Amino acid sequence: MSDQQLKAKKALVFVGTSISQDDAREILDVTYWPPISRGDIERAAQKGYDLIGIIDGIFFSRAAVAHKEVIKVIDAGATVIGGCSMGALRASELDIHGMIGVGKIYQWYRDGVIEDDDEVAVATNPDTFEAVSNPMVNIRETLKAAFSEGIISEEDCNTLTSLAKKTHYTERSYFGMAREAVKKDILSDAQANELFDFCREHEVDIKRSDAIEVLEKIKIIMQQ
Repeated sequence: MSDQQLKAKKALVFVGTSISQDDAREILDVTYWPPISRGDIERAAQKGYDLIGIIDGIFFSRAAVAHKEVIKVIDAGATVIGGCSMGALRASELDIHGMIGVGKIYQWYRDGVIEDDDEVAVATNPDTFEAVSNPMVNIRETLKAAFSEGIISEEDCNTLTSLAKKTHYTERSYFGMAREAVKKDILSDAQANELFDFCREHEVDIKRSDAIEVLEKIKIIMQQ
């Protein structure tokens, strides 16, 4: 194994919302830092981390990680991998500069299927970083699953997706969506209850799946 490969084993991942650090550590035993914000990736590089995964990040409460920061550490020799949330956003914008993007959400941003930051943004507990609202990408996929299961019609699926999209990202929830659907006469009480139960028990957590894919990609690189 070359010196470069040995050096690349010093890995760090920014995560804590889409998947907990405890759950992430069961998949990949590396260093974990909280969701990334402005200046963090350069601090990581200064500490010698040159295999860096970006999953979660700060969107609106503090300055987000800047494009030029990521490019700077890549140009200095670091491997940067992104997916799921902030990682998917930055990877879709910076893959032409060498950032590695993985996962469905990255592909959706890259291909223009989705465009807005609020598709992956959630409100979080400031102490634990745990999500306290539901991300739009999960809502989209879960509503599609509900349609496939015959719980809602295709028209209702499209209407509810639009309803959720118009709701501020900090207030998006399956319960709130179901209640609002009743108020707007989109669904009956019984239909709304059935939909809420389905969403709660069978959510398509695309963000968690993509977070795991980032971790698995890092594991593969570390084993090369």
